[in-house]
Amino acid sequence: MVFAIIFMIIVRTFLFDLFRIPTPSMEKSLLVGDYLFVSKLHYGVRTPITVGIPFTQIYIRGLELPWTRIPGFSSVKRGDAAVFNWPDDPSRYIDRKMHYIKRVVGLPGDSLAVINKVLHVNGEAQPLDERMQQHWYVYKTDPRVQLPVARLREAGITEIVPTANPSVVRILATRPAADAITEWSYVDRVVPAIVRGNSGYRDHMYPTGRGYTPDNYGPVLVPKEGMTVMLTDENWPVFETVIRRHEGHTAAQVRGEFVIDGEPATTYTFEQDYYFVMGDNRDNSEDSRYWGFVPFDHVVGRAVMIYFSWNSEGSPVFFGQVRFNRVFSAIR
Repeated sequence: MVFAIIFMIIVRTFLFDLFRIPTPSMEKSLLVGDYLFVSKLHYGVRTPITVGIPFTQIYIRGLELPWTRIPGFSSVKRGDAAVFNWPDDPSRYIDRKMHYIKRVVGLPGDSLAVINKVLHVNGEAQPLDERMQQHWYVYKTDPRVQLPVARLREAGITEIVPTANPSVVRILATRPAADAITEWSYVDRVVPAIVRGNSGYRDHMYPTGRGYTPDNYGPVLVPKEGMTVMLTDENWPVFETVIRRHEGHTAAQVRGEFVIDGEPATTYTFEQDYYFVMGDNRDNSEDSRYWGFVPFDHVVGRAVMIYFSWNSEGSPVFFGQVRFNRVFSAIR
């Protein structure tokens, strides 16, 4: 037993860890109740040493120790499902912050924007993958027609919300499911449900006060290690949190001047890489649009496999709650 415990500690510290999906922010790619293997080898293992990055520390038995990252065999890539410590968690110790999993959509140095619900990276549109879902408006040919719930559920659609217009309902669906509905005789068209205006979002997006919404966001520049930026009134709200919270400097704007560590500054050079992440369930995910960039020192690993899946709403008879088709399936 002692050997097994030591072995598991070593494995979970240096090779992989185990996580469970608690929320629907990554559906349909990852479902609530999926249990994951997360590889720490892909991006490199975070480990405490006697010499490390001074502003990045982890908590071990009440001690603050500097840490470094053993190089991995892969860099963080666009499209990876990455597990990380939530940057907005108030804990001062990175490894004690809550774990999140999201899709990496913006790499260091990328310019990123969301325009009418479509993600754009460096000016190129990134359409929804077939596993991702968002809200759509379904326009019916006749307001008296009721969309058949059973048929919608067969298409994988479980969220159906009436609107003030009796001819329109809102659904949560993948693009293939939305395209399939357009073929129904009593459906006129299906279009993305775009949030208009910024009511209710002004103080919840990152950074605040920009008028951003989840469907029209940015553009923002993702910080990159070694990249030097000219500080301006326009980009200061975006970078001030990065400089202060994640790179450990004091930062303020005093009488129109930018002050870093008590000294006037016109430029800043970033000390590590950052990433922009979003959930695959785009309209039911609080992600970088709400709380900002993910620093590399917060990245835990890459989700690589579902080793078990439990559907709490399934039938309890004859293992009806186990999703056998997802067990030991690779994560894309």
